[in-house]
Amino acid sequence: MNAGIFSTPRSVPSRLAPTVAGGLVIGLALPVFAVAGWPLAGWALAAVLWVAAEVFALVLARLPGGPDNLAAAGMRGIGTTSRALLVGIPLVIVTVTDETVGVAAAILYAVAFTVELGIGLATYFGGEAKA
Repeated sequence: MNAGIFSTPRSVPSRLAPTVAGGLVIGLALPVFAVAGWPLAGWALAAVLWVAAEVFALVLARLPGGPDNLAAAGMRGIGTTSRALLVGIPLVIVTVTDETVGVAAAILYAVAFTVELGIGLATYFGGEAKA
């Protein structure tokens, strides 16, 4: 492993592959939930939260970037933090109401997010470094 791999800046890669990978996890989980007898409401909640978070991330990505636009950078930072709240608050509310549905949704969302993050990191660090 190259010691400079984490210090060399890279271009921001496309978010398409990580988003599709996470969406595939959500989609492929439906038959697993159905066959295993897990609550389909948990799957539906995870799917709705996944789509909402991805739409929110898409809106944030459309903000103008660059070091000269501090307002957009601040909005991206606050928005990225708020994305966790967008998902976390409904999950907590549903888990308090129906534990099995909430836990199933939380686990599925966590797996999909982990796959999305892993693919995103691999795409970023696999890209060419800026000169």
